Amino acid sequence: MKKLITLLLSHGLVAVFAFAAGIYTLPILIAEAPPSAALWQQREQQVVYRTAFDHQRQDSDWLHRGQGEVLVGRDFVSFQGSLSPGPDYRLYFSPEFVETEADFLRLKERMLNVGDVRSFDGFDVRFNAIDLERYNSVIVWCESMNEFITSARYR
Repeated sequence: MKKLITLLLSHGLVAVFAFAAGIYTLPILIAEAPPSAALWQQREQQVVYRTAFDHQRQDSDWLHRGQGEVLVGRDFVSFQGSLSPGPDYRLYFSPEFVETEADFLRLKERMLNVGDVRSFDGFDVRFNAIDLERYNSVIVWCESMNEFITSARYR
């Protein structure tokens, strides 16, 4: 009986570890390539606001963070830097600056979800042109895990 319990516990721990490792590595394996240098230069010519993601946000931690330069245009957000990898990242525009999960969830109905983030070494998310003056921040949020990743105030 003791051997059976030991086997169940050890195999259970391996299964949990493998599942967690899969959740972490699968997004890395299927990630899109980051934007090219040529696209970044093109976006710099079209930028309306320039800002940055900072890994020092209140609810950012070593598993949920971002760092780098962000270009905001009327129909795109481009990012050059790094995000911690994870599943189901989304880019939101917010009417208020947010740096906690609680604030994100409180304001989510007033935010605009503009698209999926599918790269962790920079991204270029395109969308239909919006009125940037209705919002003041961009946020990367993990939809499936309800985790705050990072944010940047652009005005």
